[in-house]
Amino acid sequence: MAQRTTVILVDDLDGSEASEQVEFAVDGRSYEIDLSAENSAKLREVLEPYISAARGRSRRRTTSAPAAIPRPVADREHNQAIRKWAAGQGMKISERGRIPSNVLEAYRRNH
Repeated sequence: MAQRTTVILVDDLDGSEASEQVEFAVDGRSYEIDLSAENSAKLREVLEPYISAARGRSRRRTTSAPAAIPRPVADREHNQAIRKWAAGQGMKISERGRIPSNVLEAYRRNH
C-alpha cells in the first residue's frame, strides 16, 4: 500500500505555517528561508528598491558542490555567546547547527 507523506514548512521568523522557501544572496553568500505568504511578501517589498536598482547577474551552475565559505571567528564567537545565553535561560539548544529563530529573537530582545 502506498503512503503519502505531507511536509509542513514552518515560517523561520514567526513559527506559523510557511508557504514557500525563499532563496536570496548577499555579500557572496546564499541563504534559504521558509516563510509564510505574508512574510515572503514583506521580504520582497523591502528588497524591491534594491533589486530594481541592481544589475542582474545570472547564477552559474556547477556540477560539483561549491566550496564552503569559512565563517569569520567573530560569527562563531557570537553564536557561542547566543548558545550560552540560551542555555542559561533554560532554552533547549544544540551545540551545533542552526540556531532556532525563536532563540535568536529572544536574544535580540534581551541584548
